[in-house]
Amino acid sequence: MTEIVVNFPPLHPKQKEVADSQARFRVCAAGRRFGKSRLGSALCVSEGLKGKRAWWIAPSYPVAMVGWRMIKKLSAKIPGVKIKQGDYTVEFPNGGEVRVRSADNPDSLRGEGLDLAVLDECAFMREETWNEVLRPALADRLGRAVFISTPKGRSWFWRIYQNGVSGVDGWESWQLPTASNPYIDPKEIEAAREQLPEIIFRQEFLAEFIESDGGVFRRVQEAAVLSPQEPQPGRQYVAGVDVASSIDFTVVSVLDAESKEMVYMDRFNRVDYPVLIDRLESVYHRYRLTSMVVESNSIGRPVIDELVARGLNIVPFTTTSATKQAIIQSLQSAFENGLIRVLDEPVLVGELLSFESKRNASGSFSYSAPGGMHDDCVMSLAIAWSGMQERVSVIKNPFYEY
Repeated sequence: MTEIVVNFPPLHPKQKEVADSQARFRVCAAGRRFGKSRLGSALCVSEGLKGKRAWWIAPSYPVAMVGWRMIKKLSAKIPGVKIKQGDYTVEFPNGGEVRVRSADNPDSLRGEGLDLAVLDECAFMREETWNEVLRPALADRLGRAVFISTPKGRSWFWRIYQNGVSGVDGWESWQLPTASNPYIDPKEIEAAREQLPEIIFRQEFLAEFIESDGGVFRRVQEAAVLSPQEPQPGRQYVAGVDVASSIDFTVVSVLDAESKEMVYMDRFNRVDYPVLIDRLESVYHRYRLTSMVVESNSIGRPVIDELVARGLNIVPFTTTSATKQAIIQSLQSAFENGLIRVLDEPVLVGELLSFESKRNASGSFSYSAPGGMHDDCVMSLAIAWSGMQERVSVIKNPFYEY
């Protein structure tokens, strides 16, 4: 096998430190924008230039395409290479090969010996992908592996990271926060620190392994100190409504827009449609709401139409993965910064404490209650908080005298 020499754009110092390591197994806990894709693609192409076989493996093909684009860009400069777009493969004239693969079906990765495996965002892969498939694929060639990922709690990625930390032979580990990349403006990092909940900033930018893999809301007990309050003259109130479907509960949360305190919550299910409408209208008039923000998904749409027909100021809210992430993170920040106080209601507190987050391989977050539990109170409160944030300075409801 002939080794081909090509000059690539230089790696920044921390990338080069990882690339130059002689450890067989290198584990990189990396913050966002550290440059992990640039590092991994350079390692793969370098292996191909030596006439060896390297794979870039990501949790799914959409995620893997980031690496594929970089690998193609680097490989295009090399005379005689064949880039096979349909197979996500680069073939080198000396017999070397780089392939991009998805770990969504681990069994499809079996059967080939490897000189190098780069596991991109491996915290979001199943552990058996490494233990049962990729580790054996390195055996006959004494291949090496590079694990590069944003942390995701104390998962299997954390466990292999500990191998390098504790000095296990053949392993080396790095914690590589975003600030390790000298090309990232420090002001961007500080802006993220100010805008994101602390737990997310620490994981995504500081590359820390947060022990609580799922828990979303902190300082809940500090905030849950209130009892229901009757409406007070001259105050502005905003309500959020999570409308029930099937066995879930309809929940109404009312917040005082000035004090940022929760003053009322109603939770019910299995009521006839006219009763549901009357109940919501009753809360609206009782607190003389500035606005009532109602989830518009599914059964929520006809509820909104009926309430609007009755002359109520209703703001529709459409729940998508993106809007849910936005309102949950806003409420998360409110708890962390002590901006909100809520009712000392056991069901509400229980839902807040058990609410979970999972970071997807795409970088977004998904939020839900644990299996078999409800999150209706959380969603109602998050919708109310979101509506209040947007409408604190809004014009008072013209239907009432203040």
